[in-house]
Amino acid sequence: MSAERRPLSPHLQIYKPQLTSVLSISHRVTGVGLAAGTLLLTWWLLAAASGPEAFATAQGFLGSWFGYLILFGFSYALMYHLCNGVRHLFWDAGRGFELPTVYKSGWAVVIGSAALTVIAWAIALASA
Repeated sequence: MSAERRPLSPHLQIYKPQLTSVLSISHRVTGVGLAAGTLLLTWWLLAAASGPEAFATAQGFLGSWFGYLILFGFSYALMYHLCNGVRHLFWDAGRGFELPTVYKSGWAVVIGSAALTVIAWAIALASA
């Protein structure tokens, strides 16, 4: 009788998130964010091609504090997806499956993507 009441699979109320699962979910979320950011980039390019008024509107939005926040999030998503994609390439080659290596590479992805985002923004803001 007790076996019938047990859940068939773990669920969020009893499952403790692990680094590997959080990184996997984050990889998917950043992929969706990159798709949305690509639409934003497309809007900016179309506005540039449409004339000075449309471009000024797009540039005004992207130059606002909210636009900068969106662009910062887009650039972090890009760097995270890039770093985690490289990690997946190593996995595709059959390397890095040992549990300590999985955790080290996971933290390297988190730290590396944050560092690359800050470096990219520092270079962009210094040249502006």
